[in-house]
Amino acid sequence: MSLMERIDQVEQRITEACARSGRDRNEVNMIAVTKYVSLDKTASVLDQGLQHIGENRWQDAQEKWNALGDRGTWHFIGHLQTNKVRDVIDKFQYIHSLDRLSLAHELEKRAAALNLQVSAFMQVNISGEESKYGLAPEKAAEFLKEINSLSHVKVTGLMTMAPYESSAEQTRPVFRGLRQLRDELNEQALTLEPLTELSMGMSNDFEVAIEEGATWVRLGSILVGKEED
Repeated sequence: MSLMERIDQVEQRITEACARSGRDRNEVNMIAVTKYVSLDKTASVLDQGLQHIGENRWQDAQEKWNALGDRGTWHFIGHLQTNKVRDVIDKFQYIHSLDRLSLAHELEKRAAALNLQVSAFMQVNISGEESKYGLAPEKAAEFLKEINSLSHVKVTGLMTMAPYESSAEQTRPVFRGLRQLRDELNEQALTLEPLTELSMGMSNDFEVAIEEGATWVRLGSILVGKEED
């Protein structure tokens, strides 16, 4: 299947998921996760009109960003080590993995030095899996209170990763839990502006995530294919 055919197929599935849940298609953004494909394949993704590129590690993204960084919007979607903030701070417009105070303060320090603002998603471990990064849901409110004074880090929403399930329907409670947590946090008015974004859903479960309110879905193999494709 060609890249264009993949994009068309995913677009159709997103449209149908929005229709089933009574949502506007424009509320959902696709992030093309290019961590497993080459520079040339990433360039092809941008050539096809996809605007958002997602990478998990700076070591893997560096060559692509150096060549293509002025094209599209770049999202850092993997676990971010504090000592790597200096590498990504002025290259990725969104950080999807804010999960601890030390990272928040390092982002603030580096962003302040460059006079820029970082848009971040607070990563929450809704499923409770030990193998997953992210704050426990019950610690989310306190975390937001503690970073509220940071002027160069703006938390725009929440992010989670669901367990891989053979049936995507089994992931629904995780995505619903993230949406409910966002709404609860907004009721507490812990941020200057309401949290509007939900980064959740990957290749195997993005339709369920959309039905539960995802505004960003992170799509790798189903959208960009693999290097041999």
